[in-house]
Amino acid sequence: MTLRERLAVSDDAPGLPMASPETLNHAYQDLKKSMHQMILDRIDLERLKRLTAEQFKHELALLIQRIIEEERIVLNQSERHNLVLDIQHEMLGFGPLETLLADPTVSDILVNTYAKVYVERRGKLELTDVTFHDNAHLMKIIEKIVSRVGRRVDESSPMVDARLPDGSRVNAIIPPLAVDGPILSIRRFAVTPLTVDNLLTYKSLTPPMVQVLQALGQAKINILISGGTGSGKTTLLNLLSGFIPANERIVTIEDAAELQMRQPHVVRLETRPPSIEGKGEVTQRALVRNALRMRPDRIILGEVRGAEAMDMLQAMNTGHEGSLATIHSNTPRDALARLENMVGMAGANLTARATRQQICSAVTVVLQVTRLTDGARKLVSLQEITGMEGEIIAMQEIFRFEQTGVSADGKVLGLFRATGVRPRFADRLRLFGAAVPEAAFDPDRTFE
Repeated sequence: MTLRERLAVSDDAPGLPMASPETLNHAYQDLKKSMHQMILDRIDLERLKRLTAEQFKHELALLIQRIIEEERIVLNQSERHNLVLDIQHEMLGFGPLETLLADPTVSDILVNTYAKVYVERRGKLELTDVTFHDNAHLMKIIEKIVSRVGRRVDESSPMVDARLPDGSRVNAIIPPLAVDGPILSIRRFAVTPLTVDNLLTYKSLTPPMVQVLQALGQAKINILISGGTGSGKTTLLNLLSGFIPANERIVTIEDAAELQMRQPHVVRLETRPPSIEGKGEVTQRALVRNALRMRPDRIILGEVRGAEAMDMLQAMNTGHEGSLATIHSNTPRDALARLENMVGMAGANLTARATRQQICSAVTVVLQVTRLTDGARKLVSLQEITGMEGEIIAMQEIFRFEQTGVSADGKVLGLFRATGVRPRFADRLRLFGAAVPEAAFDPDRTFE
């Protein structure tokens, strides 16, 4: 069977029968796979290494056109253009994922084996018409992604975390752990970071909140950002980092580097998984300890999730004021409880009271971000830690989002307001020349 027959497009080949969209898609995948193999058989890889990306694309387009003519494949101009693009993506990029990665409205890409690819747009999941040829094709793309950051995925190491060149987070899990086939999850990373104006437009927070957050950054107050998966913790962390003065030395520590610092003096550190022999692992805790020897003004921990919590608290208590960290949690109170449990993982043998005192001394503000049922992400609570009351950490809420209902079209309704409590950190803000007007804490001012 010729390539033309495999494609079976009746508009361009009247003698061939009409086919269903599924059949056409399968035929197109066959054509693309065959064309890809032909190109690999013909090209001189050594010569191509000496070409720039643009030269390679040009040479590839010419070769594809030549093969189309030689094989007498009947394609219209649009189909030829799409075929050239798809094969360029296969050879230079990440195959079928390239179109989704180029779409700025896509925030998450979720590949459930080769046949189903979901994306998240504006907080809602939807099924796309993007597919891979088979699970082997998907595996090839996964291997290309993880190999670029020096990691690997195979049966002996079937789970891997990696990142794309733009900083997007990637997680892959393959058989035997994934029963139906390889699973790929990509958390998109905005090429242009969201600004304060963006978040105000999206109604994720309010102008008084921005005033307070900016002052907290300037006054070197330690902040813990709490929230669930996909709630916007990293986005808020990037926003807060923008309020740090440009003359300070910042050290960032992450599992997969994704923070977008806008200051000139930033040192970025990233963990390393163990090798196939189980050696060479570098944990976040080791990086936090090393960061203390690097003369940082502030330490930013992408996510605290284990024993490094102890070292982070020590750093916040020993001159590295204004440090930031995120933590997975549903409420500010739960965030502190998780932090306490993580300190216990460090094996420090501290009493519960001593651990809570460490937390009180280290962390001043807890921000809670939430992804609501309509997909909107909001800063729903800003709370201040005020000290210990007996065995309990005392907190007071400064700002909150109060949900009032849900509209007919599913949109969450509610109001932002201040609680009317004047925070204790207000005096510190004034000492650092970052005083916030008293009107910012007026409980009678509400924002939708």
